[in-house]
Amino acid sequence: MATSINAIFMMSLRERLIDLRKDQGLTQQQMADTIGIHVNSLKKYETGQAQPSLDILKKIALALHVSTDFLLFEGHERVPQDDLALQFEAVAEMPNDEQMVVREVLESLIIKYQSRRWDSRRQSAAKR
Repeated sequence: MATSINAIFMMSLRERLIDLRKDQGLTQQQMADTIGIHVNSLKKYETGQAQPSLDILKKIALALHVSTDFLLFEGHERVPQDDLALQFEAVAEMPNDEQMVVREVLESLIIKYQSRRWDSRRQSAAKR
């Protein structure tokens, strides 16, 4: 994504829609077609003249691979308690094949950490 996560948290819904749509390389017409609405409705959402219904908001979130709360809440309303929790939430929104890559990388890092920890315990025990 071209925009940092922190910058996106400080945006309004309309700004997020525009930024995320552009990051996905979608025109307004392509985005409207993807979510099944008229392009004029999307333009109204992006200018702040109208708010999408819950059904349309869900379709927008799915199309942009984000959660609806990510679209709706301002940064001060949704401050992540833990950086990892936010990253895991972002991973949950990825396509399955990309999630599998993240899982494999995570598993390998965990195994590496556990091996190091086990090895250091073994070395400590051998010194005693």
